[in-house]
Amino acid sequence: MELNYNSAAELRAFLEQNGLGMRKKYGQNFLINPMVRQKLADALEAEAGAEVWEIGPGLGAMTALLLEKGLVVQAFEIDPGFVRILNELFGEKKNFHLVEGDAMKTWPSRPAVPYLLGNLPYNIAAALMADFIEQGRLFTRMVVTVQREVGLRMAALPGSADYSSFSVLCASVYKVKPLMVIRSASFYPRPRVDSQGVLLEKRDHIDPYPALFYPLLRQLFASRRKMIKNNLARFTGSQELAAGALSQCGIKGEERAENLGPEAFAALAKALENMRI
Repeated sequence: MELNYNSAAELRAFLEQNGLGMRKKYGQNFLINPMVRQKLADALEAEAGAEVWEIGPGLGAMTALLLEKGLVVQAFEIDPGFVRILNELFGEKKNFHLVEGDAMKTWPSRPAVPYLLGNLPYNIAAALMADFIEQGRLFTRMVVTVQREVGLRMAALPGSADYSSFSVLCASVYKVKPLMVIRSASFYPRPRVDSQGVLLEKRDHIDPYPALFYPLLRQLFASRRKMIKNNLARFTGSQELAAGALSQCGIKGEERAENLGPEAFAALAKALENMRI
């Protein structure tokens, strides 16, 4: 079986011949631009023999590139029809392993690996990456394709319009680098919005974050433009505790969450834990 991954017409014909359809709920879009696929695979900088997770392989366009590089690929695919095709294409290769089912549910049972590459479905991209980070499943390098809006949030800096709790999550453990804007014409079916290729490199030194870090982050960004003293008082249930934590961290009560970096949130979480909130 051979597939022309660069032709929307041939992919459409292949799907029809094999009784396969595109399911909107899975956010399926094939990357048909070969230059973009190559740039994404190269950005992973993984040497032959390295283990990599691939999220959402579809019909295997990126999978084929990873295998050509000599990588050991664990591909996570939810669509039963695509699972069948992937097995037919790559099932006999010893460095290919297919994980069937929803990646949100199957990844926790899989051993950790250093690399991840994924054309992430728009509807789960942020949730899946946040899940990895909060559960401590970190990768040496990640190369992901996400909706451009999500990519902007991932790389946003404090004080910018796109800065969010997700920005802080990513920056707390990774150096985030936008790779390229991927126009909608590079996909089949063509999505309504452009995508963003993003590189995430794990930081050299990561201090363990207090248990309160993640829930505190979500609470303070729930009203990101309100004064932090009010949001923190709502989180702790006490204006006195909130004022004490802010004082310990040298943060003014009139500050806003949208202007603070990961270190500030970590310091607040640690101060609150020391107060035994």
